[in-house]
Amino acid sequence: MNDPVFGPTPTAPADEGELVQLLTPEGERVHHPEFDLELTPEMLRTFYRDMFLVRRLDVEATALQRHGELGLWAQLLGQEAAQVGAGHALARQDFVFPTYREHGVAWVRGVDPVSLLGLFRGVDNGGWDPHAHGFNLYTIVIGAQVLHAAGYAMALQRDGVVGTGDGDRDAAVLAHFGDGASSQGDVNEAFIFAAWANAPVVFFCQNNQWAISEPIEKVSRIPLYQRANGFGFPGVRVDGNDVLASYAVTQAALKRAREGQGPTLIEAYTYRMGAHTTTDDPTRYRLMEDVEHWKLKDPLARVEVHLRRNGLADDDFFAELSAEADALGERMRRECHLLPDPQPLSIFDRVYAEQTAELAAQQAEVATYLSSFADHAGAGAEGGAA
Repeated sequence: MNDPVFGPTPTAPADEGELVQLLTPEGERVHHPEFDLELTPEMLRTFYRDMFLVRRLDVEATALQRHGELGLWAQLLGQEAAQVGAGHALARQDFVFPTYREHGVAWVRGVDPVSLLGLFRGVDNGGWDPHAHGFNLYTIVIGAQVLHAAGYAMALQRDGVVGTGDGDRDAAVLAHFGDGASSQGDVNEAFIFAAWANAPVVFFCQNNQWAISEPIEKVSRIPLYQRANGFGFPGVRVDGNDVLASYAVTQAALKRAREGQGPTLIEAYTYRMGAHTTTDDPTRYRLMEDVEHWKLKDPLARVEVHLRRNGLADDDFFAELSAEADALGERMRRECHLLPDPQPLSIFDRVYAEQTAELAAQQAEVATYLSSFADHAGAGAEGGAA
């Protein structure tokens, strides 16, 4: 459709020629003029190991939900490369604001996967220490974490840890969200604030092409990364099934942010191979032909082919990794069953870095209320004895 003044109407389907790619689906190493890098064989094996174990984590958690051990699980099947690549690009002092699907980033940042299970089992509110891992708690409210990330990045500027030239001190923020969340007001407001403040934040959008059951074509009329132009900062589209490209692009964007050059929008073009969550049935709204097409772009398969073809990993490596994955699965099943029910007063833990007077008063009020049940039970026991 053409407009007589403005010309052709843009559409959202991806031109894969726009993608930054360093490893093809066939496992061939290619080069890019802006985002090339050299990785040691050890780093390549680390990338593969992390993706392999994260996929096993995802499979085990899905099985636990199917057996009634979890209330819900948000699958990441097919998005391992985007998450592991971005996770490895982070410096120790950087901070991550995830959605509810960033299990791969959590893994790379050292969050125990059993802590993830606790959240979806409903026995805690996300029990890991955010500052110990540089990884905030999961956000269920769609898009809210992106605005939080912009605010945190602006605080880093005021703390004087941006653009100092000290590589061990300068910090940046990585904000994860999906293509569906890109339509939320919070996300666009975050873009505005980050652009105005030149804040050190990288907006990492995993475009898995489905906002639950709505395809990307109904979300945007242009490729999502191009939206950055309207806010005044750069955007780039990366092959989200290529762990090398995801790492290289995110590393460059985070470096730029730490140096004080402001925000970047990364669109990791990938595909959600599984369901949106375990309550979703994707067969009702998408074609199996599309799923089969994307299986040929599997993020793990391309790295395995590259490793084997170039003699960078042998059969022993893959056998040991399979055994490690089995051990991880067994531990997740065992420790999920052992997760204790929460103590009622634990809801007040880690609300703020330092407890406020108002929160302390609320905690005391709840404690008094809970103790009243014990008092009544004691009185009933005494009455029965009389």
